[in-house]
Amino acid sequence: MPRLNSNPVEVLARLGYGARGAVYGLVGGLALLAAIGSGGQTGGSRNALQTLLSQPFGKIWLALIAVGLFGFCAWRVVEALTDADHRGSDMKGWSVRGAHLVSGAIYAGLAIYAVSLALGRGSGGGEDQAAQDWTAWLMSKPFGLWLVGLIGLAVAATGLGFAWKAWRGDVAQRLSLPADKRQWVISLGRMGFAARGVVFVIIGGFLILAALHSSSSEVQGLGGALQTLQQQPYGWVLLALTAIGLFAFGIFGLVQARYRHIDAPDVDDAKAAVAQMGR
Repeated sequence: MPRLNSNPVEVLARLGYGARGAVYGLVGGLALLAAIGSGGQTGGSRNALQTLLSQPFGKIWLALIAVGLFGFCAWRVVEALTDADHRGSDMKGWSVRGAHLVSGAIYAGLAIYAVSLALGRGSGGGEDQAAQDWTAWLMSKPFGLWLVGLIGLAVAATGLGFAWKAWRGDVAQRLSLPADKRQWVISLGRMGFAARGVVFVIIGGFLILAALHSSSSEVQGLGGALQTLQQQPYGWVLLALTAIGLFAFGIFGLVQARYRHIDAPDVDDAKAAVAQMGR
């Protein structure tokens, strides 16, 4: 839970990490059930949110998750513009901060989708269809194929970065953890980043193939990546391992909501940074 003395930006950030964790937990849990043949599904984040509608107080849960995801979007924007995490202004720092802006836009879209579900405005298309739609739009622009290919390379590289972080990185670097919780949280983080690495590489591969074949229909999102794993030899094992990792990342997100070090700027400073960007 956010600390009572936290400023509004920090509260938004902590709610955001919790909401992101809840979404990953849903995706991972449902995918694990699908892997072991006990129902579930591999439809990705949007489909996971749809399953909440049939649960008790489902619309309330969706509304709460939407609020958290909007908070995460706001934090990503503030984080990128004010360099709240002290990434720096070199090429690596700007790359990370740029990725956070993209992440903010993605989670804003997911938050809007959750709101539409809570308001009963229909389920809409899945994230695979959404990915194909924006890819088709981008391909219709000058140099669109090159842009799609570059985005695919960036997504795949991000996946490799997650895999490296799972193997050698300090996943608890920004967490203020009690000593008795540190080891199991690190294990959760490594499992989670490894699973994210796998799905990001697959999603990036889909984008690269779409650019090479000039076909947006080849693009798939998280759900498509999970289905691809399921269709491989011993696919249920691959899907189960990845699902466990995604579920672990969901729990890791809840830990981040409580223990992450957040050096949040004052609201006025955040507003000034956003206004500067708009000029």
